[in-house]
Amino acid sequence: MRRVAAVAVFLTLLSGVVVGGHLYILQRLVDEPGLPEPWRGWAAAAVTLLAASLVLQPISERLLRPPISRLLAWPAALWMGFAFLLLILLAATDLILGLGGAAAWAAGAEAPDPVAAARTRAGAVLLVALLAGAAGVRGALRPPRVRRVEILLARWPRALDGLRIVQISDIHIGPLLDGAFARTLTEQVNALQPDLVAVTGDLVDGSVRSVGDQVEPFADLRARHGVFFVTGNHDHYSGARSWVGRVQELGMRPLRNEHVAIEHGDGVFDLAGVDDHHGSWVSPDGGEDLDAALSERDPARPCVLLAHDPSTFKRAAGRVDLQLSGHTHGGQIWPFKYLVKLAVPFVAGLYERDGSRLYVSCGTGFWGPPMRIGAPAEITEITLRAGAEA
Repeated sequence: MRRVAAVAVFLTLLSGVVVGGHLYILQRLVDEPGLPEPWRGWAAAAVTLLAASLVLQPISERLLRPPISRLLAWPAALWMGFAFLLLILLAATDLILGLGGAAAWAAGAEAPDPVAAARTRAGAVLLVALLAGAAGVRGALRPPRVRRVEILLARWPRALDGLRIVQISDIHIGPLLDGAFARTLTEQVNALQPDLVAVTGDLVDGSVRSVGDQVEPFADLRARHGVFFVTGNHDHYSGARSWVGRVQELGMRPLRNEHVAIEHGDGVFDLAGVDDHHGSWVSPDGGEDLDAALSERDPARPCVLLAHDPSTFKRAAGRVDLQLSGHTHGGQIWPFKYLVKLAVPFVAGLYERDGSRLYVSCGTGFWGPPMRIGAPAEITEITLRAGAEA
């Protein structure tokens, strides 16, 4: 009952944001500039239809199979990103014009014609949003870059010095990204010849029935010590139990609140993994259990933890040597990362707490808008180095 109430509150708030945001866009870009008919009516109808697509898209994703569902997914996703840019730019120009107008009024300057000013502002906002949106789409659709990171760990033994983990995260195979992207990604990862591959959640958006065939290229992922997978919140929304079975068919090893020993040369470390903590919202058999993941392990061994949500680091710090996470997408579209930081203090890159280190990937695919601005997609090649205390 509590879960149903939480979902109802969330949907109510989301509906308010969607309706309010679109009314604000119409006011600033249609009403205030005095757009004449029939353009006014057409613009209002277009914005209304695009707003409706944001609601209909997730419904069609569950009722329709690709490629039919993609006919609605692409315009809805593009509009989501473009509308976000419009809202940010309109809010920023409201602030600038408000401050400028107050200064001009204090100086005794004559106020400009409001309709002319509104038209100038609307044109500038639309142009900047179009340019930024086009750059964002280009950034999202090109192959992810390889980001190389060296991490020094105090307890990492010399025998394991130089071990390379390739992390991919937040791939989101589903309505927009398909098997072609999975194939390209697999080729990029294999070209790095990693010691171990870590898939840190949000592999998919959609059920096994809908997009299970689109992940087939991941069966070709290769690494010396194997490919390991932990669930993300979107994997749970998509049916984690079914997807865990599917990734096992692909040759990945799921780590669901458990750990395994990895022997590398003369060294050994524990690789642990937890379910995403949002899993308990969806199913009684889901959810993070860090104690179970770390139980019965030799504390003298170093431990690398795979956890989709970097918030797990609040509980894991001091108990593991390194945590690898994703989830945030690095904000995906600037300046959204500042809003993300209000909920998750670890947005992207390296962090340290209580002798433990955390690396948060910006993600390998994208979710929602097919746009990336200021947070490029990445395949992360992590080289672990022995620290001074090893």
